[in-house]
Amino acid sequence: MKYRKVTAILRCSALEGVEKALLRQGVKGVSITQVQGYGEYHNFYQPDLMCKHARVEIFCEDSEAKDIARCLMDAAHTGESGDGLVAILPVEDVFKVRTKTSMA
Repeated sequence: MKYRKVTAILRCSALEGVEKALLRQGVKGVSITQVQGYGEYHNFYQPDLMCKHARVEIFCEDSEAKDIARCLMDAAHTGESGDGLVAILPVEDVFKVRTKTSMA
């Protein structure tokens, strides 16, 4: 079985809607961390240009990755600069720490 990692960098204000959308989509697990950085959109009013965002990471089966990415984009979309980005990355293998077995 092939796995993918869906990673999104989104506005923190979008998290509540994103979490609800992922639950409706049936996503079984998600990790969310607060991150700082800048890209196309950055805060010119702050001396260091950094903006606070949320990083959403989801490991899923290959067949689910694009639907999850679409779900994230639909839930976080405002049409304004700084909405974020979503990337789908290949995963070579996934191991369960408890059993030390491969899920692939």
